[in-house]
Amino acid sequence: MTASGNPTLDDLKRQVCEEIDSHGEQIVRIATTIFDNPEPGFKEFKTARLVSEVMDGLEIPSRSGIGVTGVKGRVDGGDRGPNVVVMGELDSLIVPGHPNADPETGAAHACGHNCQIGSMLGAAFGLRSPGVMDALSGSVTFIAVPAEEYIELEWRNQARAEGKLEFFSGKQEFVRANEMDDADIVMMTHAATETPGFTVNSTNNGMVGRVVRYVGRTAHAGAAPHEGINALNAAQIGLAGIHALRETFRDEDHVRVHPIITKGGSVVNNVPDEVVIETYVRAATVEAMTAAAARVDRALRAGALAIGAQVEITSNPGYLPFHQNRALSELFARNATGLVGADAVMEGVHQAGSTDMGDIAHLMPAIHPYVGGVTGRVHAEDYLIEDYDLAVLKAAKAMAMTVIDLLAGGAATATEVIGGFQAPMTKDQHLALLRSFSATETYAE
Repeated sequence: MTASGNPTLDDLKRQVCEEIDSHGEQIVRIATTIFDNPEPGFKEFKTARLVSEVMDGLEIPSRSGIGVTGVKGRVDGGDRGPNVVVMGELDSLIVPGHPNADPETGAAHACGHNCQIGSMLGAAFGLRSPGVMDALSGSVTFIAVPAEEYIELEWRNQARAEGKLEFFSGKQEFVRANEMDDADIVMMTHAATETPGFTVNSTNNGMVGRVVRYVGRTAHAGAAPHEGINALNAAQIGLAGIHALRETFRDEDHVRVHPIITKGGSVVNNVPDEVVIETYVRAATVEAMTAAAARVDRALRAGALAIGAQVEITSNPGYLPFHQNRALSELFARNATGLVGADAVMEGVHQAGSTDMGDIAHLMPAIHPYVGGVTGRVHAEDYLIEDYDLAVLKAAKAMAMTVIDLLAGGAATATEVIGGFQAPMTKDQHLALLRSFSATETYAE
């Protein structure tokens, strides 16, 4: 305590950590319950309901159904000040071979989002400890956001056509719905396989999505193939064109293109008349991913031209490249060091994967540190959480303590971080850029 009887930073941090530990079993149980009930993006109804129930138990006023399944709750400090968002992601992947995969949907938590929700709510447990928020200036918003995994593009295209959503990302839908307008700083922690403790200040590729539909003409595959136009052959030539482009991509642009065929024909004794491909085009900058996507489209068109088929290319906005706020990363790293030691807090490198946190970081200071405690390969059937104390509880403590650093002392540190941030674009510019990536074009011989 200070001479005036007010709690010091260390007092507040010690209190939130003790509160998280006292509810540790409950917090971990939230994460394991979500792990056992995986749901893909925009379908996370059970997970969202659990988040709402926990917030109700913590007396955090909340709203649900934002961006289809998102949940948002807010608590205020003793004085007015900035609003810090602590975020977690609701969705799973589709990994049918995972031992915890849903037998009907194939959904599985092979990326650790269950830990994100656990650590986000764990931070809420700590910050709701009696008197903590009264000592802070500003507010803390806890957001469970849908659909970070950019999957099931055909399904999402249909949902967009039905008016259920515009963008394929939960964070982008929150921005579109004005639900991030009150946010000043955003943080979340992501479980990862390649860190002994925490990794801070990584960067990520951006990406755009494509749904590609080749249309040919069916015929009997044995008796009269000459009467058909083989859409699968057109698709194979298009894919070969993409592979031939790979040597033309610059190393520093970190380009990644990884298509899959989601429909390869209807029956084996007919010439395939419809083939559907989904792919991403990723790169380290908006300019590089736009240029690479144009080349990919050219290769896809060439496949149709070669066979005399038609190709319909639907372009979907993906995610923007991610650069984390260094001042925030340094705050988080200091708190993480106190939990796991300096040797277990690593400086990140560029990662060729993508996250819609990149979109948020173009609008406000944001961080997305990684935490260990995971075994197996990310997005694979052997991905498992082996250390929930690290992946959930220590992550919750690091975020809660970083919130205290930001909002204690009249929120001077938060004000400094916000003042030092130069947003690359406004919200309106961000939405306009995303919309500029949306198009459907049809090419025929």
